Amino acid sequence: MLAALAGLATGSVAAALLGTRQTPVVAIGSAFIDRVPPWLKDLAISLFGTHDKTALKAGILIVLLALSAVGGILAVLRYWAGAAVVIVLAGVAVLAAATRPDTGQTGFAPSFVAGVTALIILRLFATRLSGLARFPEDGVSRRGFLQLTAGVTLGTVAVGALGRVVGGRRTAVSDARDALRLPLPPTLDPPAGVQAVGAGPWATPNEDFYRIDTALSVPLIMPADWKLRLHGMVDREIELDFAALLKRKVVHKWVTLACVSNEVGGDLIGNALWSGVLLKDLLAEAGVSANADAIKSTSKDGFTAGTPLGALTDDREAMLAFAMNGQPLPVEHGFPVRIVVPGLYGYVSATKWLAEIEVTRFDQFEAYWTPRGWSALGPIKLSSRIDVPRSKASSGQVTVAGVAWDQHVGVSKVEVRVDGGAWQQAELATDASIDTWRQWHWSWDAPRGNHVLQVRAFDAKGNPQVESQAPPAPDGSTGLHSVDVKVG
Repeated sequence: MLAALAGLATGSVAAALLGTRQTPVVAIGSAFIDRVPPWLKDLAISLFGTHDKTALKAGILIVLLALSAVGGILAVLRYWAGAAVVIVLAGVAVLAAATRPDTGQTGFAPSFVAGVTALIILRLFATRLSGLARFPEDGVSRRGFLQLTAGVTLGTVAVGALGRVVGGRRTAVSDARDALRLPLPPTLDPPAGVQAVGAGPWATPNEDFYRIDTALSVPLIMPADWKLRLHGMVDREIELDFAALLKRKVVHKWVTLACVSNEVGGDLIGNALWSGVLLKDLLAEAGVSANADAIKSTSKDGFTAGTPLGALTDDREAMLAFAMNGQPLPVEHGFPVRIVVPGLYGYVSATKWLAEIEVTRFDQFEAYWTPRGWSALGPIKLSSRIDVPRSKASSGQVTVAGVAWDQHVGVSKVEVRVDGGAWQQAELATDASIDTWRQWHWSWDAPRGNHVLQVRAFDAKGNPQVESQAPPAPDGSTGLHSVDVKVG
């Protein structure tokens, strides 16, 4: 296990020196994410929420250390048997890194270095322990083993710390982000009247905004290094750097984004003020072919999304966003540039760390999630959620409040019922736009006992949300959100 940890430490240093994100754990984890079936992805998100990647890293380390322990036991009896375990583990990591779309020419090297380091240290340990196995009372061998253990432990800690120092790119990117001076909106205050009585914040703070993506280690891009290539079925290819992007006409727009993995009543949804450049202006400048019906957007880490072309050229103001709630995009949310498209789930539109846009047709490509069983178009479904109360309340007048959303369609009415009784109309807060969620509240004269609250929303045309229960896959969950409340 110590040999494996030492290998991971040296692999991290190698990754930092080579300027790649493909440490052994990241390489294996990213390959796992790329191959995970939709049901397992949904299970991970339902169990761990936005901490799914932390759970994955912990799981990889646990499995790695368990297999390393087996290899260590084998190595004492016969070194090459234990070495074979190390070689297989390192080989899996090397292969995983080499097959990543963003690995470059040296992405496999950190896993290779980690494997070689682990083999050398395993050999040292095996030599010491095999001597002790033959002569248990040999004090010299015992002291030598303890000294080697202490040396490897301290060395691993030191090398790990060195890796953090050498890998200071995140600090450099953070400093560059803080130094940016962007064209900001005239006000960060939400529009008047959008906050409902008793409901949570209408505007979601950056630190509370959900994060669901495929990047186990986020791309770290300096603004000066960012470039976008727009090509494909266009009259003129366009290449754009960050400075040129900021010189274009900037728009500021409140937009609610939602993840297709959001269960009924879930929190994988957030509302923010986005600043950026309209995609339809850029596409008009490029001259889009009349036969095109989609764009394929590609992230720096190789993720792809397929977005209907009509959603980028209509009145919804889809944008290349560089700011969120008046600040440069957080690194975890796509810094320096991402795509924001109202009305579509993120898996078909919200590409972070944007690197490339290809104007094309849906019948000519498959985006990242499509071959994994998810639908190609991904329009957001009408839904609603009860935020308060969640489990307990005092008898008497109780405020029931929450949010409803149907981006780029709008919400016209929300109703609440208790214990399956008659539907009661809730009071809606002001509608900021059809591209944001809408808050609501209802006053309930709550009697003592256990009760079930349920909510439903109606779209701008008066159509109610779908009541039948359906899971997120393949195109978003449906059903009514219910909350069990104990009134005392």
